[in-house]
Amino acid sequence: MDEFGLDETLSDEEMMTAAGVLKSLEEAWLNEKLSPEILPHKIEQVDCMMEQIHHMEENLKKLDKNDFRVGLHKLELDRIRYLITSYLRTRIDKIETFTLKILEDEQLREPSERYLSQGEMAFAKEYISNMNTHFKSLFAGMPESLQDLHTNQIMIKPNLESHLFVKAKGSVQGVIVDDGENREEEVSLDENSQHILPYNAIAEFVKNGKVQLL
Repeated sequence: MDEFGLDETLSDEEMMTAAGVLKSLEEAWLNEKLSPEILPHKIEQVDCMMEQIHHMEENLKKLDKNDFRVGLHKLELDRIRYLITSYLRTRIDKIETFTLKILEDEQLREPSERYLSQGEMAFAKEYISNMNTHFKSLFAGMPESLQDLHTNQIMIKPNLESHLFVKAKGSVQGVIVDDGENREEEVSLDENSQHILPYNAIAEFVKNGKVQLL
């Protein structure tokens, strides 16, 4: 096991891949925590790191309990577990808050371009079904005008105009922002430059990995 807790029995190429996946998942976690809307899922990275955790746990069993590295590697394992749990929990919280809007948007996307994983989609559908059942039960004894109220009429949407602190991972062209006088202005972001911008101006660049939320 190397100094970062990654499985040293892997080949150099696999090691680079594992470290790269972890870095990618860390960035995805931060973006998901800060983004007002749910972002395209990174379930492949999650699955990869879950497999890596298994390898790390198996290697830990081979080390002497008095080996000082054991404590360090356990800390790294806990960090990765927290990262995965927090990432998935953040997405579930958004699904519960914006269920109707998310499902509406997902219907407009091709299956290969959907933001939810299969598990998340199943959860969202079950959640909205439970909401409908709850509302029917809640309004059963109320006037007919209220009984006709459907969950589709109670749609909560994320605030895509909220301003966020961002960093350009490379040179970014074609960022459209409001100049404050109801006019649009196209700006460019230099590599490693940091800005405060409305989310809807940089959303596509967050999703394609050109901009990192901070």
